[in-house]
Amino acid sequence: MKHKDGKYNSQPEKPFKIVPATLLVIVLCGFSFYLGGIFCSEKSRLEGKSVQDVSKTVSSPKEPAVDPLQIKSMAFQECSADFQDYTPCTDPRRWRKYGSHRLTFLERHCPPMLERKQCLVPPPDGYKPPIRWPKSRDECWYRNVPYNWINKQKSNQNWLRKQGEKFLFPGGGTMFPRGVGAYVDLMQDLIPEMRDGTVRTAIDTGCGVASWGGDLLDRGILTVSLAPRDNHEAQVQFALERGIPAILGVISTQRLPFPSNSFDMAHCSRCLIPWTEFGGIYLLEVHRILRPGGFWVLSGPPVNYENRWRGWNTTVEEQKSDYEKLEGLLTSMCFKMYAKKDDIAVWQKSSDSSCYNKLAEPDVYPAKCDDSLEPDSAWYTPLRPCVVVPKPELKKSALESLPKWPERLQVAPERISNVPGGSSSALMHDDSKWKVRAKHYKKLLPALGTNEIRNVMDMNTVYGGFAAAVIDDPLWTMNVVSSYATNTLPVVYDRGLIGTYHDWCEAFSTYPRTYDLLHLDGLFTAESHRCDMKYVLLEMDRILRPKGYALIRESSYFIDAIASIAKGLRWSCLREDTEYGVAKEKLLVCQKKLWYSASSSSR
Repeated sequence: MKHKDGKYNSQPEKPFKIVPATLLVIVLCGFSFYLGGIFCSEKSRLEGKSVQDVSKTVSSPKEPAVDPLQIKSMAFQECSADFQDYTPCTDPRRWRKYGSHRLTFLERHCPPMLERKQCLVPPPDGYKPPIRWPKSRDECWYRNVPYNWINKQKSNQNWLRKQGEKFLFPGGGTMFPRGVGAYVDLMQDLIPEMRDGTVRTAIDTGCGVASWGGDLLDRGILTVSLAPRDNHEAQVQFALERGIPAILGVISTQRLPFPSNSFDMAHCSRCLIPWTEFGGIYLLEVHRILRPGGFWVLSGPPVNYENRWRGWNTTVEEQKSDYEKLEGLLTSMCFKMYAKKDDIAVWQKSSDSSCYNKLAEPDVYPAKCDDSLEPDSAWYTPLRPCVVVPKPELKKSALESLPKWPERLQVAPERISNVPGGSSSALMHDDSKWKVRAKHYKKLLPALGTNEIRNVMDMNTVYGGFAAAVIDDPLWTMNVVSSYATNTLPVVYDRGLIGTYHDWCEAFSTYPRTYDLLHLDGLFTAESHRCDMKYVLLEMDRILRPKGYALIRESSYFIDAIASIAKGLRWSCLREDTEYGVAKEKLLVCQKKLWYSASSSSR
């Protein structure tokens, strides 16, 4: 021990300081044994009671309630009048930033976050609520799509004709100036499967004003009309204004936003796609999205070149060479000539695995795609110069093996087994659930099921259950599957419905004012960690028609925040219970107001 003087004492400490500590330890140990005995006897007494008795003795604490998300109210300014046809990801103002090789500037190029618009897109001066279906197939208001350029350029081909306050659609086209009806009649003669429900889904590349897709609706065939935002300015907008399914897109350097083996038919009527260039890479994309046994229809150069070459500013030798090259490429991709007459040629995609097996041989072009390349990957996925071979184990996905429409809608497709938890019983349960929901929706929104609502989008579908539940109503549904969600879009197409992949953190590939009803089911619950709710709702406002509706089915946590933003969008909303009245989930039934720009003469 050290003293104050810094010297050590050599003598040990006195023991009287240690003894009391020892006694204290002995006393405490004895006391603990006594307490332990009391505790054990009490524990034995409790264990002797029944489970029911114990549950009465100990009450379970309640889970703490989660307060709904609250955000400050906000108001959005109007965009300037020159944004009336604003398409953020295909904006002509930004084309110069991108290359012209293979028309890449026409592909999706969304603005960076700092350049995103936070304003409301105004309608054109003089805009009126669209003419209702089915009259809209034949006419629309000129002021709703005020593009006279296409009228002047295509009037000789009977695409459309301006008459007074309206555009009229006589049903003509570049390859069918005498009418689309006679053109499709000839096509059905060549492809009898178009008459009996075998062919249900189709894609029209370079669709014009979608007269071909419009005619097929009466024949039970649902067509996605595809065109870029190009010199015609408004092909897709005309199609949607008429009430015909359409989407902005171009076959360029990236895959189209559809799964493999989806469409029963693909069509090109002088669509000006250079099918034989770049090693036939555009044909390879058509091959990917066309299901085995499906048909590719081509009318226009170089078909019927012997009689048509003079009108194509070329020579008969050049057209013959192009046709032979086209035939060679199609054969190498396992297409075979199915029928040909006049200006129409039809090829069929083979469902015979023996042809595809040859693509694995060395020095074959185009070769079979590597197994690492996912066939359904189609969101900003580059095109590859290889053949996506149908999976041999999927024997019931070929066109000839599918049930005919409308039976096809109710039968669980083979590819549902690729979905985690997917099965025939899961599909049956989903369909039953959506029948109940759709019935409830119609009570809350009486316009659903009438010709007031024509163009519908299900913003985050699973199996297309909502679309199936309203299939007998005078509407069509674009089924959207998130590029980040489980891939269920093949099931949607196998059922005879249509849809697309999309990421709701970005703008959709359509013009403003093109949908009558937007429906979502838990979209913000699923995507709020990635996508800003404000921008999603602004995008919904852009694509929703004035006086159109939004049916928002969402967690109670988000519903007040959505309603707050919707008020800033000038929507009127009613908060409603779901069909079962559960507290954790609510419905917002909203309607977009018709308003005009401050500079408009229509105010």
